[in-house]
Amino acid sequence: MRSTGWNVATTMLVSFALHACASQPPLPPKAIALNDAAGRALAEGDLTAAEARLSVALEYSPRFVEAWVNLGLVEMRRGNFEQARRDMQHARDINPDIPAPHHALGLLADSEGRGEDAERHYRDALKVDPGFAAARANLARRLFARGQLENAREQFQRLVEVEPGEVEGWSGEVEALAALGRQSEAHAVLSRATDRFGELAPLVLLEARENIARGEWREAEAALAIVAGGDDRQRAASAWAWTAIARLGRGDGQGAREAAQAALAIDSEDSVARYALGRAALSTAQSSATKTTPSP
Repeated sequence: MRSTGWNVATTMLVSFALHACASQPPLPPKAIALNDAAGRALAEGDLTAAEARLSVALEYSPRFVEAWVNLGLVEMRRGNFEQARRDMQHARDINPDIPAPHHALGLLADSEGRGEDAERHYRDALKVDPGFAAARANLARRLFARGQLENAREQFQRLVEVEPGEVEGWSGEVEALAALGRQSEAHAVLSRATDRFGELAPLVLLEARENIARGEWREAEAALAIVAGGDDRQRAASAWAWTAIARLGRGDGQGAREAAQAALAIDSEDSVARYALGRAALSTAQSSATKTTPSP
């Protein structure tokens, strides 16, 4: 039973590929400006505008690698996977020494459920540029998801080294250490991360889970309430799910059921919420049976 609070949807990960390292210079300034504008449109979900801008960028510079990558991401968002693959492979063929096309092919493989291929493409991107944080993060997520916890921990630790100003490497390392049962190490990394970033939502979630592990139910609930009321729906779902666990801990089966249902209303696949809902139903059934059983 694990819930990381990470949003692993490829729509979120697209932004990592939008401003990759520059293609073979020189590039016309207008092409660069159009690619940047397309990236913003893609991030906002305006696929028509993104495609139009990228098409013009490629008229200016037909070998503009990042524009081909982004065009592939547009097609991926539309569900046109074969066209996306052609665009991304074309970008890679133009210049295989740029990490963005390899990473984009990894995103595509992830979206198609081809996990082994996704990992291979992420590793290809890192061979080109070990500092390409997007591929490092996605590789770490995939390793964690399939239970390769020590390898995932190592990749999250490397992510901290290449992107120390981003919280995900820190929170991912805490998550992996906790899953490995190395609680004291997890707590130490979490403390350093909190000192650096303050009370960011992913760190608050992890702190609350430490509260739960220590039986500090109400302290956990108070922390989780802040995240549950935030704008990030994926983290809100995770916060509600762990609130359900905290309420179970203090014997509030009805409250746990309500919290689990709130989580599942946001993310119907949240494993922690499903577990908590099952436990809450069992607790309610046992309580009802106790009340209706006559005393001897």
